[in-house]
Amino acid sequence: MLRVQSELLTALQSTLDQLLTEAGLEVNIQAQFESPKVASHGDLAITSAMQLSKTLKVNPRALGETMKAALEAMPAFAKWAEPLEIAGPGFINIRLKPAAKQTTVTDILQSQASYGLQASTGERLLVEFVSANPTGPLHVGHGRQAALGDAICNLFATQGVSVYREFYYNDAGVQIETLTKSTQLRAKGFKPGDDCWPIDPADPASKAFYNGEYIADIARDYLEKFDSDGGSVDDAEAIRTFAVAYLRHEQDLDLAAFSVKFDNFYLESSLYTSGRVDATVAKLVAAGKTYEQDGALWLKSTEYGDDKDRVMRKSNPETPGASIYTYFVPDVAYHIAKWERGFTRVINIQGTDHHGTIARVRAGLQAANVGIPAGYPDYVLHTMVRVMKDGEEVKISKRAGSYVTLRDLIEWTSADAVRFFLLSRKPDTEYTFDVDLAVKKNNDNPVFYVQYAHARICSILRTFAEGGGSVIALDTVDLLPLDSPIAQALMLQLSKYPAMLTEAAKGFAPHDVTFYLRDLASSYHSYYDAERILVDDVPTKLARLALIAATAQVLKNGLAILGVSAPEKM
Repeated sequence: MLRVQSELLTALQSTLDQLLTEAGLEVNIQAQFESPKVASHGDLAITSAMQLSKTLKVNPRALGETMKAALEAMPAFAKWAEPLEIAGPGFINIRLKPAAKQTTVTDILQSQASYGLQASTGERLLVEFVSANPTGPLHVGHGRQAALGDAICNLFATQGVSVYREFYYNDAGVQIETLTKSTQLRAKGFKPGDDCWPIDPADPASKAFYNGEYIADIARDYLEKFDSDGGSVDDAEAIRTFAVAYLRHEQDLDLAAFSVKFDNFYLESSLYTSGRVDATVAKLVAAGKTYEQDGALWLKSTEYGDDKDRVMRKSNPETPGASIYTYFVPDVAYHIAKWERGFTRVINIQGTDHHGTIARVRAGLQAANVGIPAGYPDYVLHTMVRVMKDGEEVKISKRAGSYVTLRDLIEWTSADAVRFFLLSRKPDTEYTFDVDLAVKKNNDNPVFYVQYAHARICSILRTFAEGGGSVIALDTVDLLPLDSPIAQALMLQLSKYPAMLTEAAKGFAPHDVTFYLRDLASSYHSYYDAERILVDDVPTKLARLALIAATAQVLKNGLAILGVSAPEKM
């Protein structure tokens, strides 16, 4: 129905332009349709009469009547729409003819996987997500971020954007030192609960160590690897290198189990070794956006809307006479690198605990004066996830020691369920993952409900094919028999898919896809209950088969956006 709506919009735009020209006004009004909140009011609505009434100084209802007459005289409206209706103060309600909705079925069957996809825009987009410290397994919060990032990338790809997925490894800083010390103590035979745990007698100022059993696994593998060539438990640098590589590999396995792939893994350590951090600080100093105070270097971030100036460099308490950069400084250097790599648009997906970094990173980018526009980068912040199992909240994983891992959740349910569930709410809303619900095989389980609709259709199509029918030829059948209200409702739902993708991408809202798929599955199940598909009348049977085949295709396309499979049997 894309062609139908395009023709109707063109006719509406022509009518609006004519009204403004006749009034001697040079005003640009963009033609657009809205979806009525009440289905009985029609398929589309025009609100332009209310918007233009003040400009044209006429009563909106009278203007609506004028527009109605003009539109009904247009060939596109005569072909695709029933007689228009005026409602309220000047709403124009449009009821599409069955033939208009039937074009959706043909469009889908001819387009297949490309239905709803937009032409290339030439825009390049970098999406950074997960970006977990290589200090432990990925937890369910990382899982939510992985699902969000991958789905948002898929959404923008449908809009003709060239998307680049990047994982930023925080392989420098205090947490890596804590990982090293934790592994080293395990390699020496100590464990959580011993007198030296979590405080290292040789370093009383150290913070609590990592307690998960995965640390013991790293220590054991380190000793086995280095036993033959004299590896030492006192070689902290060797342990650090081994532990980071070990956990990066483990995280790669987690991501593979979740079917998430990246185009690039960017190391925080490279920002220091390449000189990017020092160069960024030099830019800020040269721009006059820093000052020295209390033995520290400060950024004048309040000049860019931050609530206070931020420390960039301070003395290192562990090394007298040395200094360290605060954590947002490499972030600024990293985003300058993104800009210099040609990514004029960037989206960062992070937990809500990173909210405070947004203002200071953007302030640093503006202060560096390298041409980066205000508001760069975009952020999508998400909350953490509570996990319920057997009616109780799960807080501890045997694997991680202090949190539920992504791999735990996948093993308890499935990758499909984890993805769909974690994407079923707005990112910034609290979410409780119900493991018991995720494994149910009934309509209460939303991912089962949607996947079952697809499998149910595939079963009918298989039966048809086994009887000698050609599923491939369904895009050429006569669709006139699809004139019942229930069939019309299903086709209208299918026609909303492309616009839904566009709006979901604009709003960084993959949850809109989950809502749409549940609604589409509901529309299909209602249609299936109301009209038998494999009837004796051949034209009716073929038309209904074409409709459900189109429905299966859109269900499959939408699930692919979420990274969820579309099974043909269940």
